[in-house]
Amino acid sequence: MNELERRDGLPEALRVLLRDYPRQLWQSHRNFDGLTRFWLDRHLMFRDLLGRLTTENAGFLDHRSPARSHAARTARYAGFLLNELHGHHHVEDHHYFPVLAGLEPKLARGFDLLDADHKALDEHLHGLAAETNAMLRAIETGPEAAAHAPAGALQSRLESFGRFLDRHLTDEEELVVPVILHHAPRF
Repeated sequence: MNELERRDGLPEALRVLLRDYPRQLWQSHRNFDGLTRFWLDRHLMFRDLLGRLTTENAGFLDHRSPARSHAARTARYAGFLLNELHGHHHVEDHHYFPVLAGLEPKLARGFDLLDADHKALDEHLHGLAAETNAMLRAIETGPEAAAHAPAGALQSRLESFGRFLDRHLTDEEELVVPVILHHAPRF
């Protein structure tokens, strides 16, 4: 089990700026700009896509969604989610996090933690891709009933991945946004 799977929030030592810049004040802060809004909107999009995937798959398991249309929506949502998360994490790890850690060296450990989260999430993304592909193959090659076991496995994966992703996104927001509000970096 990795740190992300055990964590229930940022360690107190990494919440120092969050106390000065609480979430409820972010959008009204003078340094909350379009880039910060865009970045937070991406996080909302990831949560929304994961919710759509989970709901869609539950509908198939409950026989409310025909196999072919379920497969088409699942392939589209999962492909988009996996690709966008991978790209988002790449930009953060190689561009944003180094800049932000340089602005706030006492929080560098937090950016290392988020980078480790990305590596842990990559394992979950690979598992999610494998479970999704197994369910899609089962729909493509067999009777609909044969796809219910792989869809059940996918549902379990989606639910656990959702917990890890939300934990990471929340922690990332609570570390990154206060640094941006405090320093107003230009990327």
